[in-house]
Amino acid sequence: MGGFFAVASKEDCVFDLFFGTDYHSHLGTRRAGMVAYGEDGFDRAIHNIENSPFRTKFDDDLAKMKGNLGIGCISDYEPQPLLVRSHHGTYAIMTVGRINNMQAIEEKLLQKGHNHFLEMSGGSINQTEMVATLINQKDNLVEGIQYAQDKIDGSMTIVLMTPMGIYCARDRYGRTPVSIGKKEGAYCAAFESFSYLNLGYRDCRELGPGEIVVMTPEGITTLAAPGKKLRICTFLWVYYGYPSAVYEGVSVEEMRNRCGEFMAKRDIRDGIDILNTVDTVVGIPDSGLAHAIGYANESGVPFSRPLVKYTPTWPRSFMPTIQSKRNLIAHMKLVPIHELIENRSLMIIDDSIVRGTQLRETAEFLFESGAREVHARPACPPILFGCKYINFSRSTSEMELIARQVIHEEEGCEVSREILEDYANPDSDRYHSMLDVICRRMNFSTLRYNRLDDLVEAVGIGKENLCTYCWDGRE
Repeated sequence: MGGFFAVASKEDCVFDLFFGTDYHSHLGTRRAGMVAYGEDGFDRAIHNIENSPFRTKFDDDLAKMKGNLGIGCISDYEPQPLLVRSHHGTYAIMTVGRINNMQAIEEKLLQKGHNHFLEMSGGSINQTEMVATLINQKDNLVEGIQYAQDKIDGSMTIVLMTPMGIYCARDRYGRTPVSIGKKEGAYCAAFESFSYLNLGYRDCRELGPGEIVVMTPEGITTLAAPGKKLRICTFLWVYYGYPSAVYEGVSVEEMRNRCGEFMAKRDIRDGIDILNTVDTVVGIPDSGLAHAIGYANESGVPFSRPLVKYTPTWPRSFMPTIQSKRNLIAHMKLVPIHELIENRSLMIIDDSIVRGTQLRETAEFLFESGAREVHARPACPPILFGCKYINFSRSTSEMELIARQVIHEEEGCEVSREILEDYANPDSDRYHSMLDVICRRMNFSTLRYNRLDDLVEAVGIGKENLCTYCWDGRE
């Protein structure tokens, strides 16, 4: 995953570029980069931010860089933006997305005479370099961007800066957002629309799926019209998005409140009697908090914060590549308030259960801290399929997903799509059997996932406009 910010201004843009990019730090903590273009040409800086925040690493660059065009990104994996010299001239490029057919594209390009790719330290090819290589197969940038998106199995949003302006291309089905802001003498493009509000920009519009525009200090020009098929990632609202973010006109914070509200309504409708004995609703920081507030408001069970996240030094726990380090950070970042835990029945609400490691350890931690009961309500359904589009999970295999592990153990054979669809059905016997096993394995007193139909209603833009692949396998 990753986030980006781009600016085209009549004046120097580096201040806006620096802080606009920094506002995307919640989307990645491994690599970051900025490129500015001005009188002296392109000026690029890339730093490792695994052990230091963006602002610390780029503070010197802020003082040195100059330019009226600029792009910057926070990346969870590949170093970027890249500077590329081709028959299109020199340009800077950054991407957000995933290429599933990297090897096939690589082999075809090498057969056609492409000389080499620069490998990253892990032995893989930088996917942004691959995108640039595909773009360079065509005679102009717009055709090249469309060609790259057509050839990629997965999803790819592209931001490309030339001396004349900044090309912004949302992925073909709009799985990730591109928002445009404007102020006097400047325009910007961002993954997160809130990132430019404190910089004096106001909302202009969002790009449609597959739309390509070029941004200059004078305005925005559409070069390729948006398509009609939208499949924006639902997990953006559930987890990734910052509370103040807005996608397709839907507030992240409001959606999470509705999500919790619908989970509580479902529990009440189904006559879940534990609501009469639960003492408090607990949101797992950070993204679980708004879901929990919605649940508490609707159920009437008080909300409290017996777990507080220590934010000054601990990053988001999904970012480290080593599972043991993720587990350590997940444990270390949550500080208990024992007075709100001891001898209490707790309803914990988190955004999701992926592998199950962190929330299981949280439940055990709460019991060790004196909790009487720990009931769990994940804000989205069981994750049955690994993401093919934006890498929201670092799972290298679907068998790392706790739901798939349980299904494999229950079926004892290779699982067909029909069987998986039955497990995705919240009214099926297989689904309830899976939940019972996960509940025992996670050491919860009770477990009920949010239903997909309730989740879709909480977003409110129609299932046909949402990507729900990770839950139901439907593209």
